[in-house]
Amino acid sequence: MPRRPTEIGPAGERTATAIENLRIARGFAQRELADRVTALGRPMTNTMFSRIERTRRRCDVDDLVAIAAALGVSPLVLLQQAS
Repeated sequence: MPRRPTEIGPAGERTATAIENLRIARGFAQRELADRVTALGRPMTNTMFSRIERTRRRCDVDDLVAIAAALGVSPLVLLQQAS
């Protein structure tokens, strides 16, 4: 049975926007942020970030915590930030 993609809801969309906005504000390319997250022990690629930011890939809790640490913010910031 083929897997159906899980829809990304409003919180996921806000989080994707927050990740992209903070990444740009910090001056990181997707590759740089991927390298920072990978160095924290959560292997990620720039393709994964592209898909997260375009809401083509879900950002799970482990991703969220590592991305927040790499951006120097609390995971709550990524969940609560307005678009």
